[in-house]
Amino acid sequence: MIPVLAQAPHVNEFAAAWGMIVHGTPSTKLILATLAVFSFASWMVLFWKWKQFRRMHEEADRCLDELEGAQRVEDAYRTISELPESPFTRIFRRGVNFFSELRPGALRETGPVRGLTPAQLEVLRMVLEKEEGEERDELASGIQWLAIIATVSPLLGLLGTVLGVMNSFVGVAAAGSSNINAVAPGIAEALIATAAGLIVAIPALMGYNYFAGRLNRFASEMESFSSEFIGTLAREGKV
Repeated sequence: MIPVLAQAPHVNEFAAAWGMIVHGTPSTKLILATLAVFSFASWMVLFWKWKQFRRMHEEADRCLDELEGAQRVEDAYRTISELPESPFTRIFRRGVNFFSELRPGALRETGPVRGLTPAQLEVLRMVLEKEEGEERDELASGIQWLAIIATVSPLLGLLGTVLGVMNSFVGVAAAGSSNINAVAPGIAEALIATAAGLIVAIPALMGYNYFAGRLNRFASEMESFSSEFIGTLAREGKV
């Protein structure tokens, strides 16, 4: 009997909160429904980006290992082309294709060849940077929605609270009673909207900051990969 008595207040509080939501005003229900949609969307984005960044990290390690372990750029191209499609394989393929356009057949030759001019090397870097930027923008898709949800959700909750408080005082004025018992239910219902807005916003804001940091590290990894590609060409005397 003791555990039941200990849990009874919590059950009653939950039932009371749920009852206020069910019997709440249309404006409160609309705002809570909107916040529920925002919460579902933010958790979907969080799960999606977590899987995506985890896969990108594994692909980055594999591509960099293949590039560092290859004897020649042509061997690295053959090996990396067999890997699953990823930002790193696309960057590498773009760099190799552009170098082949500048020096046709140079990758198949052994030993030093006529290198790129400083202007051509700079253009190669620009091509790789452009590809990096496109991949970064692609990976950043969805993250901005976390920032939007984290910003809008508390404001929606505050709007629900303001509307709820207004309805409470309008009801008190109409009833002609200033008893606290007449005001308290409406105030409690109004505060639920604020609490719901914060519950939705906090995970979204934490996820946004986390994935923004991961995105910056990912951009650095792509820059390192491009530098390693140019360094491999330099070791073979092709730049």
